Amino acid sequence: MVIVATDDERIAEHVKKFGGDVSMTSSDHQSGTDRCAEVLKNIKGSFDVVINIQGDEPFIDPAQIELVANCFNGNETQIATLIKKTVSEEEIKNPNVVKVIRDKWHNAIYFSRSPIPYRRNPQAIIQYYKHIGIYGYRSDCLLHITKLDPGTFETAESLEQLRWIENGIRIRVKETEMETISIDTPDDLKKAFQYLNG
Repeated sequence: MVIVATDDERIAEHVKKFGGDVSMTSSDHQSGTDRCAEVLKNIKGSFDVVINIQGDEPFIDPAQIELVANCFNGNETQIATLIKKTVSEEEIKNPNVVKVIRDKWHNAIYFSRSPIPYRRNPQAIIQYYKHIGIYGYRSDCLLHITKLDPGTFETAESLEQLRWIENGIRIRVKETEMETISIDTPDDLKKAFQYLNG
């Protein structure tokens, strides 16, 4: 089942025109996660996993959705998301491009708007990863995390996933090789139009 969750009547009307399902949600939500939780509470039926494709990631590929969904084949996964290698200094230094470090078990250690890890040793070989804005949540975990208060890390970086890490919730990260265009700034929108126009 695919549902567009929004608090904007213009978006809702557009979705209805092409025959999509839409759910009007509160305008008080601070994140797409909160919006997904509201839909989950109100929708009829039982769902094991919810996948949140964020509005600023319109170029997510179906194969990437499947990649996230497959993370839940094992019962241990609570939340899953995607990362991609980057060697672009522009991306690494851009605070609108969120960077990720992970452990040996492919769980996120930290997300940051700053380059992480910090390269103190110039000889160190570091592979940087950027975050791709798609999340999967086990349904009970989704309802739980929306009840948590923002923590120190989230407040500092304005990244909701840091609230979950600070509360001991594991975030499984899966690597994708597909490039996406995240639209966070007017310049990003120009890149998107250039991509669509060939």
